[in-house]
Order: sequence, then structure tokens, then C-alpha cells
Amino acid sequence: MDTLLAVGAVVAGVVLLVVSADRFVTGAAETSRTLGLPPLLIGMLVIGFGSSMPEMVISGFSAAGGNPGLALGNAMGSNIANIALILGATALISPITVRSRVIKLELPLLVLISLLFAGLSLHDGALSRGDGYLLLAAFAAALGWSLYLGIRSGKDSFGDMVEHEITATPLARSLTMTVVGLVVLVASSRLLVWGGVEIATMFGVNDLIIGLTIVAVGTSLPELASSIAAVRKNEHELALGNVIGSNMFNTSIVIGISALISPAELDPGSIIRDLPVMIALTAVLFLTCYGGLNPASGRLARGQITRWEGALLLLIYAGYNAWLIWVVFSSR
Repeated sequence: MDTLLAVGAVVAGVVLLVVSADRFVTGAAETSRTLGLPPLLIGMLVIGFGSSMPEMVISGFSAAGGNPGLALGNAMGSNIANIALILGATALISPITVRSRVIKLELPLLVLISLLFAGLSLHDGALSRGDGYLLLAAFAAALGWSLYLGIRSGKDSFGDMVEHEITATPLARSLTMTVVGLVVLVASSRLLVWGGVEIATMFGVNDLIIGLTIVAVGTSLPELASSIAAVRKNEHELALGNVIGSNMFNTSIVIGISALISPAELDPGSIIRDLPVMIALTAVLFLTCYGGLNPASGRLARGQITRWEGALLLLIYAGYNAWLIWVVFSSR
């Protein structure tokens, strides 16, 4: 009975999380548009922040409840799922071509923040409050620099897509949607964390593994839904911008807040297995989106994630999860 209750809590938490996250992001974006914020700022800050809200709330609850492994696994697992699962599935539906200067500006920043997190993790095998402050400061600097360059460069295809997608609505309606979405998101996150911890306890599974799998996929479902919707409208860069922004928030803000709430030593498995996978996928995303050198012109070719590359990303994700399952059963 307890097992069914825990599984039911996870399923209900995931469903409510997907719906509430979508409503929260839409409401926040519409509120920002009604208040007159530039589309570029809405896309980079409001939508990026909103997309990572599930990871932020869940990691906060997990760290405060004494489950830092679940918090870290959620953030790292979401980054892995965002690239391998979401962009893989999206590219399989329709190849993603990168035209936006803003997205190409954000990619190196994502790589740098990911390397910073890796360096802090490998330095002493732990995340301290000082590390948390450093990650938050790195995000603030990266965001400020990215916004400055994006605004200075003027019109951009990413900003144009955001402007086309988000409509100005009555302020009362958009604010209500934002608040209700946030309340349900917090409640569903709490439910999902409780169910995940209960399942981990019942079956003797490391809470890091639960965070990397069930919770990570659950918190990444809003990005998957929005990415598929974007490519169906032929707005591929919204899907890519959403993933890059979400990963940047996860690596800096989500992990940084978790470290501030509950400094902890890292599970050795996360250092030798999950961290290298996350860094490798981030590097692959960077190289793919920037494209190769065109011998004729001597310039970088237009980056594109093709269907074949999307299928390869999905295979990598399947292989990674098979690895995690093997770890669970081999440890018994």
C-alpha cells in the first residue's frame, strides 16, 4: 500500500508539475510583455528562469529535507535529459538550425559555467556555501554580459520568435495565471520529492539515482512539451534557447541554492559518471551548434542538429539510463 501511495505521488506530482510549470511560464511571459519588457529579455530571463523553476523548487525542498543527493541528481539529470532527450527528440522531428547570435553568445557561457561547476566538484569532492555563492555570482555575470551583447546587437531571430509567441494580455489575467501556476508547482514539487524519497527508501536505491532518473525526467517534461510545440511551428531556436537557458540556470542557480541550503559531499558516482556525461554532452552541443569550418570561405559553417545527430543523442540517453539501472542492480 505504501509503495502504491509513493508511486501515485510521483505520477500525480509529475502531471501537476508539467501543467503548472507551463501555466507559470506562460503567465510570467505574458505579464512581462504587458509590462513592456523587451522580447529578448523575456526569452533569456523570464522564460529561462521559469523553465528551471521545477528544478529550483524540488532541489530546494530536497536540500532542506536532508537529501542533497536528490537535489544534485535533479539538476545534473535535467541537464543531461535536456540535451540528450529533449534536443534529440526535437531534432528527430525536425533538424534545428542555429541562426540566432544571442544563442551563440549563450553557448560559450554555458560551457564556462559547466566547467566552473566541474572544477568546484573535483577540487574537494564537495559543494560548500562558498561554492554556492560563486556559482550564483558566475550566473549573474554571465547573464549581464549576455544581455548587454544581445541588446547591443539589436534585432535577433530568437527575440523575434519570442515576440511572435508571447501576446500582451490583461494584467490581472496573466498575474492570476502566474500565481496559481506557482502555487500548484510548489505543491506538486513537494509531492514529487516525497514520493521519490519514499521509493528510494523502500527499494534501497540511492536518492542520487532517483534524482537523475524519475525526478530529472519529470522536471524536464515542460521543456520537452514546449520544444516539440516550437518545432511544430517551425520556431526551432525557441526549443534550443529554452534548453540552453534552462541548463545555465540548473548548473548555477539550482545547484548554487542547493549548496547554500545544505552544503554536502558529492556522491563518488556523480563525479566519475554523471559529471563527465553532463560536460561531454554540453561540449557536443557547443560544437554542433557552432558548426565546422567551411574550407571554401574559411568561416564557421551554420550550425545544425540533424536528424541523425538527434537519433544519436537519444541513443546516448538510453545508454546512460541503462548504465544507471545496471549500477542499481549490481550494487545489491
